[in-house]
Amino acid sequence: MSSVSPERILKLGYAYREAKVLLSAVELGVFTALAEAKAPLAVETLTNRIGINKRGARDFFDALVALELLDRDDIGRYACRPETALYLDRQKPTYLGDELEYSNAPLYGRWNLLTRALKSGKPQNAVVGKVYPGLYADPTALEAFAKAMSAVTLQAATAIAAKFPWPQYQTVIDIGSAQGCLPVQIAHVYAHLAGGGFDLPPIEPVFDRYVKKYGLSSRLRFYPGDFFQDPLPTADVLIMGRVLHNWDLATKKMLLKKAYDALPAEGALIVYERLIDDERRVNATGLLSSLNMLIMTEGGFEFTAADCVGWMHEIGFRDFRVEPLTSDQSMIIGMK
Repeated sequence: MSSVSPERILKLGYAYREAKVLLSAVELGVFTALAEAKAPLAVETLTNRIGINKRGARDFFDALVALELLDRDDIGRYACRPETALYLDRQKPTYLGDELEYSNAPLYGRWNLLTRALKSGKPQNAVVGKVYPGLYADPTALEAFAKAMSAVTLQAATAIAAKFPWPQYQTVIDIGSAQGCLPVQIAHVYAHLAGGGFDLPPIEPVFDRYVKKYGLSSRLRFYPGDFFQDPLPTADVLIMGRVLHNWDLATKKMLLKKAYDALPAEGALIVYERLIDDERRVNATGLLSSLNMLIMTEGGFEFTAADCVGWMHEIGFRDFRVEPLTSDQSMIIGMK
């Protein structure tokens, strides 16, 4: 009898069900409702608070228990686990649900079209090529997108603030800054730093509100522009986080060249992404993210650190350093 088990294959094949239970729980505000209650809730109470039908409620909540996302006490009341209380309560600054809600709404359904994307080599996004202008023209969609970008940026931003030698520099600008989570995290730690964020003009009021909330308006400002048409603003350090992966190789190199031209001598560029490992064998997250680019963009793809260092070296950058930031993101630092 074979000792090879199909269990891992089958678990992968059904992994979408676990993901969707989590994403629906975030969408429905399960963890926020439990956090607000400040005490465990019975199944009927929680069902009513999040507005679902009683038929599937108990199975739904118990599935969250089985997935170790909720706890249930001896009399059947539900409560958040420590990690969901910290990261999935909408009232906490550590909330990561905006990222998951963005994954749930525009992304989850599109992954059903992966086979078609692989066969055609074409994106399955109806507004490809107009994603950002179209998104930025809708204030509600723009606000949701900006919040999602802050959620996905927060952990990487905290690590960049801790790992980069900021005392040696005076100014920093985040290219494609959205709300400004990254410069806010850095400026919060280093009182001497000034700078801001560069992005399309419609996001300026969103950026300004976010920066003002953290009391940093005197040091951080918004730089409006389009990096396809305009030069990048100058600062001692420029940052491109999850920007390059959206575009084809020619555009990636064009943006890196614009960054090089904008930096002063001895200035630094930080690129951070979900990098694929150089051997392309173990970092499934980076490879899956690259498939997401296939589905969502005309020419975008993820890349290895070696790829990016090669492009940057070709442009003129030197003294490279690669540092892990989170479990799935790393930064590449290059000097001018």
